[in-house]
Amino acid sequence: MSATLCPASAILSTVTSMTSSTASALTVHQTARPTGFPTPGHFRFVESPVPEPGPGTALVENLYWSVDPYHREMMDGHFELNSPLEGRTLGRVIESRDAALPEGEIVFHRHGWRTHSVVRPDEARRLPHHEGVPLSAHLGILGGTGLTAYVGLTRIAQLREGEDLFVSAAAGGVGTATGRLARLMGAGRLVGSAGTPAKVAFLKEQVGYDEAFDYHAGNVADLLATAAPDGIDVFVDNVGGEHLAAAIGALRERGRVVRVGTVGQYNTPDAPDTRFNHADIVEKSLRMEGFLVRNYRDVQEELYAFAVPHLLGGRLALDETVVEGFDRIVDAFLSMLRGGNTGKMLVKRS
Repeated sequence: MSATLCPASAILSTVTSMTSSTASALTVHQTARPTGFPTPGHFRFVESPVPEPGPGTALVENLYWSVDPYHREMMDGHFELNSPLEGRTLGRVIESRDAALPEGEIVFHRHGWRTHSVVRPDEARRLPHHEGVPLSAHLGILGGTGLTAYVGLTRIAQLREGEDLFVSAAAGGVGTATGRLARLMGAGRLVGSAGTPAKVAFLKEQVGYDEAFDYHAGNVADLLATAAPDGIDVFVDNVGGEHLAAAIGALRERGRVVRVGTVGQYNTPDAPDTRFNHADIVEKSLRMEGFLVRNYRDVQEELYAFAVPHLLGGRLALDETVVEGFDRIVDAFLSMLRGGNTGKMLVKRS
């Protein structure tokens, strides 16, 4: 699926004039620390000459960019102000001074939020050639998004066939990937939460969730109890807060919580945490574990082996919102933070 997003007029006019010169490169810089939701004013596009690769590096013309919830958390202090932002990106090597990165090769790297990047071999990964697999899949179901879902299910939850699963933010990139992979792994009842009735319908009609609810429609604990009256075995948490508290109450004995993120608090850092019954952790022998997907890069080949045959066989679909044009990357990011995407939010070079 593709989205049509209207960029802020000031950014659009600036970028339009910049992109008229093919000898120019563009980068996006963060200009200030946001309080609450970021705005277009927290970013600026910077024009410069296309960089030249030095010895042991290669110049990459970027083709796809991933905008992710974790970028919002990084904006609070991890990203350096007035410097190019980082992010997951796919691009084509157009000039190389290292044999490990041959010209014409498609690579994955993290020097994103710019039209051109200079990378070393240790900063880029050449993509495997899977005939028939769309390039965008390597930022979605075969990339960090899918790897997060796969690691969460196989390494953290250790999902067993027939177990019932609840996923918060189920219509986002990790949520749709989790639902689709869990179904292929033989999960029992799949329940998800989302932010609109349309997303709820998408989860049930397209992704394979047995039940889903709009978390704006009432108390999350009550909505979850209706959707999963017999409880759940695993909770994959992308939100935190009220969702986490509700899931702890719904988990059966020896249930597991997989903590992926806390997107519900990224833009409201001072919001109080929702309390849950800590006694449930002991009395039901529950386990809660978070993880960083970067610590599981050794699982990447296993993900390919599992997911690629299902993609090629039509049993696994791509859930994407694709925005055309690098000039729209800021707007795509801000839209994603407000739930404007279904599945993975990507920006494609126009």
